[in-house]
Amino acid sequence: MTQPDAQPDGQANAQANAQITRLLRAWRSGESDAMDQLMPLVYDQLRSMAGHYMRKERQDHTLRPTALVHEAYLKLISLEVSWQDRVHFMALAATMMRRILVDHARTHRRVKRGSGAEKIEWEDALQLHQPSSNSSLDMLDLDEALARLAQQDARKARVIELTYFGGMNSDEVSAALELSTATVNRDLQMGRAWLRKELSSSK
Repeated sequence: MTQPDAQPDGQANAQANAQITRLLRAWRSGESDAMDQLMPLVYDQLRSMAGHYMRKERQDHTLRPTALVHEAYLKLISLEVSWQDRVHFMALAATMMRRILVDHARTHRRVKRGSGAEKIEWEDALQLHQPSSNSSLDMLDLDEALARLAQQDARKARVIELTYFGGMNSDEVSAALELSTATVNRDLQMGRAWLRKELSSSK
C-alpha cells in the first residue's frame, strides 16, 4: 500500500516550501544570515533549471550551468522584491536565467560581427519544428518573438517562458501566475501556435 507513504512526502515538501518562504521573507526584512540558510535549500532546483536551459544551447557554449546559477543568484539577491514563496522565487530565477543567456547571445553576436549567432534546439520542446525549417533557432530570434508575443499577450509569453525555459510544470506555473491549470495549458497551446507562425514567417 502506497497511500501511507505519500502523505509524509507531501508533508515534507510542504515543510520545505514553508521554510524557504520564511527565509525569503526574513531576507527581505534585512536578516542577512537568512541568505546563507536559503542557498542550500534552493541550489539543487536552480542547478536543475540551469541544466534544463543549457541542454538546448550549443555544446561549446562558454557558460556552464553552475556559472549560470551563480550569476542568476547574484542578480536575484540584488532585487527589491516582496518575496511570496518558493514558486515566486523560482519563477524570477527562470526569467533571470533567460535574460543572462540572451545577453550572452548578444555579446557573442557582436564579437562575431553579426555572424555565428547562438543556436538553440528549442523546436522539439516548443513543437515549433517545421519540415522545411532548420534544426535550430537563433536564441535572439526566439527572444524577440517572445517579446512580440508579450506585447500582444503578456500572460501567454510568461507561461511559455516559465514552462519551456524555467522547466516548471503546469501546476507550478499555475501557482506562480495565480491561474487555473486549464488556463495554463490553453495558454501554452495558443502561445506555441503563435510562436510557430511568427518564427516561420520570419525565415
